[in-house]
Amino acid sequence: MSKKPAPRRPYRGPRFQPLRRSVGVPVWADLGIRLALALGLVMMVVMIHWLDRDGLVDNLDGHITFLDVVYFTMISITTTGFGDIAPVSDRARLIEAVIVTPIRFAVLFIFVGAAYDFVIRRSWEKYRMRRIQERLTGHIVVLGFGISGSEAVHELIERGTDPAQIVVMDPSEERLAEAEALGCNVIEADATRDESLEAVRISRASTVLVSAGRDDSSILIVLTVRHLAPEVPISVVVRAADNELLARQAGADNVINPVRFTGLLLAGSAQGSHIADYMADLASFGGKVQLVERKVAPDEVGKTIEELSSGGKGLRVYRGDTMRGYWECGPLEMGDTIVEIRPTAVTEA
Repeated sequence: MSKKPAPRRPYRGPRFQPLRRSVGVPVWADLGIRLALALGLVMMVVMIHWLDRDGLVDNLDGHITFLDVVYFTMISITTTGFGDIAPVSDRARLIEAVIVTPIRFAVLFIFVGAAYDFVIRRSWEKYRMRRIQERLTGHIVVLGFGISGSEAVHELIERGTDPAQIVVMDPSEERLAEAEALGCNVIEADATRDESLEAVRISRASTVLVSAGRDDSSILIVLTVRHLAPEVPISVVVRAADNELLARQAGADNVINPVRFTGLLLAGSAQGSHIADYMADLASFGGKVQLVERKVAPDEVGKTIEELSSGGKGLRVYRGDTMRGYWECGPLEMGDTIVEIRPTAVTEA
């Protein structure tokens, strides 16, 4: 599976809209509801004026027709008030003060609210998203918010990651609504397209998590991300064992196979009732212990892996392209990456 490098195109801004919906209905339906409500209120005032037409006077011909009532209602609702038709009876004036005036304010608020929702607020949301996109750096990009992607985001937030530093991309509005509720930046787009990834500043991300739900889609996304961001770490979820090598060849740094991990848990449970429990504890922030990967501290250089300043239990050292267990790593060197176990209570976020 391969992808020919495409010529880089200049970034011209996002070609999609961020998911920011205050109501669960389409825009046209929301606007239709508002207009129908305003029209209903106007028709109610027309009927009130028609039933009380004896309390009105037409200064032109002295006769009130239904057209005169509609005309008077509209100039009353809009507070134009030419004075050619006016209420003269006490009841008519009371109706204007107690019924028509509140309806006038209600109609005004409906149209002002519609103008705010469809012009001001939407323009502000577009401007705010552009500002967010321009300033994105060191963020975590989650491509796919299915079961694995959503669990990853929840776990990241529990570990102390600011949701504002997480960008979720998914084609499903329903999934994005859930991510938005968590405080994440969300974008409805196709993660296999260059312009979609450029819009979230993929080259400036600290890491990219890919979980598209299908192995072929996930591998294509990895290829696209690696093409645009050669240095950014990529983790991908694949479900077929024979696709793990393809994912690594596509450029993934970490390949997670949930089926394989489930098999490890099952095999561990067969060898002891507590092994699988402990493995799940290590993988979750909610457990009593946690695996931590970090760079060696300056004061740890020259020491053994048993003498970590963090107080954790060192398990592995990654030095260049080699991995060494705690029994063979020797003195720590500058640039080493340490994998250790720490109690969750003192684990750094």
